[in-house]
Amino acid sequence: MAKYEIVIWWSKEDNCYLAEVPELPGCMADGETLAEVTKEIEESIKVWIEVNKERGVAIPEPKGRLMYA
Repeated sequence: MAKYEIVIWWSKEDNCYLAEVPELPGCMADGETLAEVTKEIEESIKVWIEVNKERGVAIPEPKGRLMYA
């Protein structure tokens, strides 16, 4: 599996961890623990790639760390 940057943060409003993959628009997940959100975002990445391949969308190569956050 490709190594995309994953951003994880605690959402006080949602009372859970949220994760997103900046290079894959709309690829997000949530979880009550860090372990859960990590597992969920890894699955979301796989599904995002599968769905977009089927649609003929170009899959971006992982760029690594952002220069800002």
